[in-house]
Amino acid sequence: MSFYITTPIYYVNAQPHLGHAYSTIAADVLARHMRQRGEDVFFMTGTDEHGEPVADAAHAQGLEPQQLADRNAERFKALMPRLAISNDFFIRTSDPQHKRRVQEVLQRVHDNGHTYKGMYEGWYCPKCADFKVENEILEGNRCPIHEIPLTREQEENWFFRLSSFQQPLEQLYDERPEFVMPSHHFNEARSFIAQGLQDVSLTRARLHWGVEVPWDPGHVFYVWFDALLNYYTGLGYARDGEDLTSRFWPATYHVIGKDILKFHAVFWPALLQAAGLAIPHHVFVHGFLLGADGRKMSKSLGNVLDPFEVMEQYGTDALRFYLMRDVAFGGDGAVSMEAVKGRYETELANEYGNLASRTIAMVLRYRDGRIPAAGTDPQLAGEFEALPGRVAQLLGEAEATQALELIWQRVRRLNRYVEERAPWQLARDPDQASQLDQTLASLAEGIRALSVLLTAYMPDATARLLEALGSPATDYDAGRFAAQGSGARVQPLAALFPKHGS
Repeated sequence: MSFYITTPIYYVNAQPHLGHAYSTIAADVLARHMRQRGEDVFFMTGTDEHGEPVADAAHAQGLEPQQLADRNAERFKALMPRLAISNDFFIRTSDPQHKRRVQEVLQRVHDNGHTYKGMYEGWYCPKCADFKVENEILEGNRCPIHEIPLTREQEENWFFRLSSFQQPLEQLYDERPEFVMPSHHFNEARSFIAQGLQDVSLTRARLHWGVEVPWDPGHVFYVWFDALLNYYTGLGYARDGEDLTSRFWPATYHVIGKDILKFHAVFWPALLQAAGLAIPHHVFVHGFLLGADGRKMSKSLGNVLDPFEVMEQYGTDALRFYLMRDVAFGGDGAVSMEAVKGRYETELANEYGNLASRTIAMVLRYRDGRIPAAGTDPQLAGEFEALPGRVAQLLGEAEATQALELIWQRVRRLNRYVEERAPWQLARDPDQASQLDQTLASLAEGIRALSVLLTAYMPDATARLLEALGSPATDYDAGRFAAQGSGARVQPLAALFPKHGS
């Protein structure tokens, strides 16, 4: 079964920040999990390089737009391995293959009669590269996202007949309540459609940094139509000599932030229908990461938390864990270095890392480094039995935070099990040897099974732990709690999440 997941593509008018890391890590968790399940996975991310925001940022720095795009695209590319992102392709909208395919698709939209030429006048945000409708505008004619004054602009453009897709989009939303997730964002998009759709500008005449309109070379396509098509165009050239479109289209999940909901939940399906293309299965909308001031993190507001700083202090796995753990995926949430430190020390170092270290140390000390091949505790096994299926169900629904919480409940259960069974006391009594065997087998098996389920979240730490346990397999079936200890030989394990200053 195919599973195709995308992130938003990121503007190259500024360097990467934590918000970019958040979307990408979330998509990576889902992609890694699906690979563990044996699905045929394709995961794409990349950069959005055209439009007025990029051109303006470049000219402000004395650069040509392509120069700025090349420089900052490399910064985004470099971020991917640093975040342990397992993307299959990195698309750039300045790729010539992308441009050609955008022109092919939008020519089809034009040939199908969904465009016309007219005069556009409206309130425009240069940072969003978006004309705002009246009910989106803040008091004082300000942008609701960037809170900057909007400009009144007028020019002759080609228009996309969005209004003619009112009924088809209403039908889509009636028939597919899971198209936009979570449900409150579905309702928001449905409400926007219900207010009545207006035709939208498809091209820009004054701007030259973009994809040229094949039927009117004096225009370039409005950046959003160019950008949205990346999810489709990339499949055509991501592999040399191979077109992956029929294998992976339509996408399973588009992971996006809520500030671009209108484009992905309204414009995007209408555009695909106009071109005769299939509509993706799900658009999953996550909330904003908020700074200490309670406002959305953004470069323009100056309240950005640097992902590189987090990784330098605590490591990549800690950043991945924190973002999926601390902010419920799909909602807004405040983030801070203080909160990162709290999760790191309490949960990663103490509850997970210390549990692993203690268990391996006891196997080394009491059983000469070999996990007993004894039967595991049936009561404990019962508490783990339904976990892989429930985690798979939640991650299949993009509920990454809920799935992690279920796993973490079992991490805490194993810590309680250590205290309940007190293996150090059992070791003092030769008559309790079988109980000690069962206890150590159960602990090692529990940590092993949980580490398999945690692999998608923390690929490095879990790989090191599974190797130390002598059971490196990470396919999803390996996440089941076995009825018997593995009998594998363990290796000493350095602290997975070392305490700072130690």
